[in-house]
Order: sequence, then C-alpha cells, then structure tokens
Amino acid sequence: MTETAAEEFRRSADEAARLGHPSYVWRAGQERRLALVRRWARLEGARILDAGCGVGIYTAQFRRFSPHVVGVEIDLSAARQAAGQLAGIIVAPAEALPFADDAFDVVFSHEVIEHVQDDRAAAREMLRVTAPGGRIVIFCPNRLYPFETHGHYWRGRYHFGNTPLINYLPDPLRNRLAPHVRAYTAGRLRGLFDPAQATVVHHSVIYPGFDNVVARRPGLGALLRRVLYALEHTPLQAFGLSHFLVLEKLPLSDSRCRAP
Repeated sequence: MTETAAEEFRRSADEAARLGHPSYVWRAGQERRLALVRRWARLEGARILDAGCGVGIYTAQFRRFSPHVVGVEIDLSAARQAAGQLAGIIVAPAEALPFADDAFDVVFSHEVIEHVQDDRAAAREMLRVTAPGGRIVIFCPNRLYPFETHGHYWRGRYHFGNTPLINYLPDPLRNRLAPHVRAYTAGRLRGLFDPAQATVVHHSVIYPGFDNVVARRPGLGALLRRVLYALEHTPLQAFGLSHFLVLEKLPLSDSRCRAP
C-alpha cells in the first residue's frame, strides 16, 4: 500500500469509527432485534422513522409492515447506498430532524445515539417528532459490556476490533481511548429523555447474536447463543451488549401534569 493510499485508508477508518459502521447484511441477530421491536411497538400501517438508517437494512424491513417509512442518515455515502435501493431516504443529522412535530408513530434508533455530536439534542428531536402515544425504540451500547466493540485510539491511530475492559475505566481514561463513541449506563440513557414528556415502557439489555461465529462454527455459535440468551432472564443481563429501551410519548395533558 502506498503512503497516500494508507493515509486515505486511515481517514476512512477514522470516519467510519466516528459515524459508526452500519449493518450491511440481514442475519439472525437483526431478525431477533426486529422481533423485539415488533413486540413493543405497533409497526403495521404506522408512520415510521428510521433515525440513522445507515444503508437502510432496517428501513427496508419496516416496509414489510408499513408503506409509511422514512430513513434519515448523516453519512452521505451510506445515504446514497440506501437511496439506491429505497425511496424516502433523507440526509440530515439526528439533532435537527427535518420533520414537523408529532409526525411519526414509531421512531427507531439502532446503535446511533452513541455516535451523534449531541445525544441530548438527538433525544429531544426524537421526542419532538413522535406523536403522542407513539413509541421511541432505541438500541445502544451498554457501558457494562466487557468489550468496546467500536475499537479504540492509541497514539493517534484508530485500532478496529473488540477491546476488553475500556468501558470499565473512569470516564477521563475511557474517553481518551474511545472518544469517538459513547457507552451508556441505564441511568444515563434514560436521563437523556424528559420524564415529563415520555415514559419508559420497557428497558432490558441484550447479548449479541454471534452471527459471525455461527457462520464459521455453527455448533459453538449455537451454544453461545443458548447460554447468553438465557442470561438475559437473570441479573447477569446487566452485562449484555446493548440496551433495548422503549419509551412512549405522553399526551400533552399528561405532560403538563408531570411538568414541574
């Protein structure tokens, strides 16, 4: 690799780290997450926003249930790839969604909020565009998972891959090694949303699907899934990969009653 090519690769890797790597292939892990979404949010005929849609794999799946699906993505290259296959893809940041208030019945955010510049602003925008009685569905990294799956920076260079124990470090150290991505405790994630405007209807932590392991070593992958999925029904779910949070936007009258 030439020096110029190496520098271009480094820049592209840094950009991918900052914006996140979208899911490119629909596999069992994604199907499982979709089933969780369907359990807690009505998708049939709903107005659905995929906020941070990447290349659109969830956007496409939502159209199995409703024609009223819009995807928003800030990464122009990912948005172009999604728009090549799907209508209704818009380039915009999560902190400034280009929609009217109360425009959607379901707002979906899949492993996105950890990458935005201002997560509180993104949370406010998700609430704003959700209709009263509508639901916000979020997957995002769990601070207690033993690995940082987004890689880390060391001596000015990004190193891709799972890095153990970074998320267990104090914030100043953790944020030096992983300044490109957040990981959330349950309290910090819920704290992004104004309880006067939305109520939590479900919050759990899920383990990974190990789709790559299953593809290479089916027996081992199946065993890992059985064991770790069983842990989701125990206190050890606290150490899973991703938060799964579902909120319901309160009607205006309820919001006023709960406001200080």
